[in-house]
Amino acid sequence: MDAWVWWLIAAAVLGLAEIVSVSLVFAMLAGGALAAAVVDILGGGLPLQFAAFIVVSVALLGALRPIARKHLYQPPETRTGVAALIGAKALVLERVDAHNGLVKINGEVWSARAYDGESVLEPGQTVDVVQIEGSYALVL
Repeated sequence: MDAWVWWLIAAAVLGLAEIVSVSLVFAMLAGGALAAAVVDILGGGLPLQFAAFIVVSVALLGALRPIARKHLYQPPETRTGVAALIGAKALVLERVDAHNGLVKINGEVWSARAYDGESVLEPGQTVDVVQIEGSYALVL
């Protein structure tokens, strides 16, 4: 059997090991094995195949693994609930002042107050939701 077949088998085994472990090491080694298979297909000798395996594996471990780990272990910045409303645009339905008013945020009607306590916002204006305080949206 040609050496490239052995390199592909090694890449498959390393890929399976990565699926089981999720260590992000075996995937990089599998990439090195694939590079060695390509070198063999192009006619490179065994020393050149091992050199390709080592160089590509080390390069992937040094360059790609830190990026992959960052994405794997860092949760996406997703805001949910009322926190997702902060920064949203709202339409003033009833006059909003320091004490009361109504706005529509993402299709929902919310009680609202002016964030700075001084502004008076008239119906039809588009405002920004600055904060949610209890059941009130503080807008500006």
